[in-house]
Amino acid sequence: MTTMIESEQAVAPQLQESTLNGITSIISPLEILRISWEGVVRNKVRSLLTMLGVIIGVAAVIIMISISAGTEAQIAAQIQGLGANLVFIQNSMGRGGPGAESDTLQLVYADLDVVESVGGVIGTIVDMDSAQTVKYAGNTLTEVSVVGTLPDFPSVRAVEIADGRFFNETELDRNSKVTVLGAGLAADLFGENDPIGQAVTIGNTKLTVIGVAAEKGVVGNTDFDSQLYVPITLAFEKFVPTQFARFVGDRVRIIYAQIDEEADMDMVIQQIQAKLANSKGVAPDELPFVIQTQQDIVDTQGATTAAFRSLLAWVAGVSLVVGGIGIMNIMLVSVTERTREIGIRQSVGATPNDIRMQFLMEALMLSLIGGLIGILLGVGGGILFGYTGDMPTVVVPSSIVLAFFSAAAVGIFFGFFPANKAAQLDPIEALRHE
Repeated sequence: MTTMIESEQAVAPQLQESTLNGITSIISPLEILRISWEGVVRNKVRSLLTMLGVIIGVAAVIIMISISAGTEAQIAAQIQGLGANLVFIQNSMGRGGPGAESDTLQLVYADLDVVESVGGVIGTIVDMDSAQTVKYAGNTLTEVSVVGTLPDFPSVRAVEIADGRFFNETELDRNSKVTVLGAGLAADLFGENDPIGQAVTIGNTKLTVIGVAAEKGVVGNTDFDSQLYVPITLAFEKFVPTQFARFVGDRVRIIYAQIDEEADMDMVIQQIQAKLANSKGVAPDELPFVIQTQQDIVDTQGATTAAFRSLLAWVAGVSLVVGGIGIMNIMLVSVTERTREIGIRQSVGATPNDIRMQFLMEALMLSLIGGLIGILLGVGGGILFGYTGDMPTVVVPSSIVLAFFSAAAVGIFFGFFPANKAAQLDPIEALRHE
């Protein structure tokens, strides 16, 4: 017993000295940071495991938002890649389909003249596609997309001609048997040979190649490089004939109208609706057509990705909450382990607020360090995912700020309860704790 008392007496001055030295630390913000840092590094492995939930949550927030932003950017680029300042006019769902040939309200080739007559419209095209077998020499390709369209197709749809030319109005009027090949299709059929002037067989019809389009790739769901283009009058005659054409006109799937940049887009659309309705003999609100701008399509796609982003944000938020709970649990354990230390600090003058700030700062430090590590992993993961995956990513700076402050909020929220518990300890009971 005497030995134990002497031991405690020997240790007491050291504890008192270190505690007295720490009084200023409890009062000074810099000293609070120092003590909190010592508490974090005292158990490095435990601190790292505690931060793991926050690290995963912050990294998940940044990566998920970068994937969502990349998807939106890709959709917008694809829609803009269809052409510049376009309006899309097409049959409403359920109209103009395979069983609608006798419907007088369907979209037909003659409606092109109606759209062209609207002020502000500087270019119009239509296209009708069909799948055909294409042959040249010993090469045979099946299910090739044959697109019947108009001479303005390259300018309206932003397709460049790499070799030769596109067909003209004269060839359109005469149903000339000419074609322009996509870059990939030309390579598949001719290899290194020059296709200009050569004859290819499409279905049972021989056509002369007059041009090759430049590489454009896949835009939306359309692979421009694997298509070939013919005058739409020839397409109606040879590839997409309809027995009702002489009664209701040649049916088309969609009309593209390019609008002057200086024109009022909404006003032009209203005029298109009014003129089409007048030509069909119906009121504008009875017109069975959908008229959309490129921005309308981008917004529709954006709403879908926004819902997806919200779902991902909730998933990442759950990870942060789990990380916060981990911090709270470890801080409660830390309070229990350091009860005697807390009692000594209180006995030499530390106030409950000093104790509270010390443990709250320790929890905040755990969450912020975890947040910084999570930011590094999130940014790196987002960039790596974009390089190695099929889906592009765009790291959004605001997501980094959001993730960092979320981590700070988690530390403060889940650290307050353990810190408050430490501040409320009775000094006498704390000193008696073994």
